Amino acid sequence: MIVMKFGGTSVEDAKAIDRVACIVQGRLEKKPVVVVSAMAKVTDTLLTMARAAGSGERKTALKLCRSLQERHYNTASELLGTALFTDFHSEIGADFEALDELLRGISAVGEITPRTTDHVASFGEILSSKIVAAALAARGITSTHVDSRDVLITDMTYMQAVPHYEETDARLQARVAPLLLDGKVPVMGGFIGATRSGITTTIGRGGSDFSAAIFGAGLGAESIEIWTDVDGILTTDPRICAEARRIKLISFDEAAELAYFGAKVLHPATVLPAIQKNIPVYVLNSRNPGCEGTRITTRPPHGKNIFKAIAAKKHITIVEVAAPRMLLAHGFLRAIFEAFERHKVAVDVVSTSEVSVSLTVDSHHAIPALAADLAKLADVKYEGRKAIVCLVGENLRETPGIAALVFRELADKKIRMISQGASEINLTFVIEEDEVPEVIQRLHKRFFSELDSEIFA
Repeated sequence: MIVMKFGGTSVEDAKAIDRVACIVQGRLEKKPVVVVSAMAKVTDTLLTMARAAGSGERKTALKLCRSLQERHYNTASELLGTALFTDFHSEIGADFEALDELLRGISAVGEITPRTTDHVASFGEILSSKIVAAALAARGITSTHVDSRDVLITDMTYMQAVPHYEETDARLQARVAPLLLDGKVPVMGGFIGATRSGITTTIGRGGSDFSAAIFGAGLGAESIEIWTDVDGILTTDPRICAEARRIKLISFDEAAELAYFGAKVLHPATVLPAIQKNIPVYVLNSRNPGCEGTRITTRPPHGKNIFKAIAAKKHITIVEVAAPRMLLAHGFLRAIFEAFERHKVAVDVVSTSEVSVSLTVDSHHAIPALAADLAKLADVKYEGRKAIVCLVGENLRETPGIAALVFRELADKKIRMISQGASEINLTFVIEEDEVPEVIQRLHKRFFSELDSEIFA
């Protein structure tokens, strides 16, 4: 069997869902499990209405809810036709009644908590999975909707819940595997789960990819397909560099590094359950299903190019903590990282010298408070409007002199915090944010002008 995950743009409207049905139809012999995201932009709208309700703006929240209801009704009606939609109408109507009631309750209390945020956000995947299941059935595919909250069991860390794998695997075998044996196509929502007591949770933005990998690992899938609106993983962002090319084969480690440092095609955690079971992951284009996409596997062949891709992560702030007398003191570094943990600020790159520690973080509102906390330990400075550039490739491990080649191309640029990652497959540095396009274009021209045809399209 295989798992097929379709992202928000792949199920954004009736035309897109019709394409999904055709793709699934062509893979029925592989016994697919279909996992879907919310329709494009729906999760953003749900979170906006949750915040509005929490701020007491009940009319705004309910107006947004009605607009989403109309969008889902119109999509379902177009897909199912009048007769079938009449029967289906009441099912999703009940979901919107529940959402309406939830928003009114949040507005009455005047507070939005992580738990209620997850509850509101879950409606996107619940609705899209029901509509896709009905659309497949209307096209003669024996499909059935499975509520992911009955299968994906998590802890109570709302908005970023951690799956309980053993219990989830047991439920997959009990509730989904028999459907496959009966020749049915289970359709499930990604991103959502529930605690053991049945309270709705989510596993983080972009978590539908993660859900697909969890389901694939738990069911022993032959492969996991991530269907998006691009032809696969590219050598860099095509909006920055028009010469970006598709990567045919890439390792799990390389894909994870790229995802973490800015590549938006797949969620960083997606690869983890697949690695454990050595299940290949394919990144494919629902708008161009004939394209072979990108295959992510444990050991792809070595290519001739040093790098597989270049990624950039913008909106970065450098935080510098300087304490000459304390740097080598026992517990000083621990105290620094405990401050970051208290303020829930994740660190990307770390660099140390004899007198200071420099760290890069995503720029957000917590940084002034973090800096004030760190100032109790040492002198603190922070600079925003920076970007991380990351060159990824397993050939880095075996090729000497790479840093010289890279930085010779950027001799006129101010480079900060150079680092070769612990994985030994990425070379990372920090630059000014507005220089990202020029830097990416220069490096792409230098390292991707000639491509190994076995690895690149």
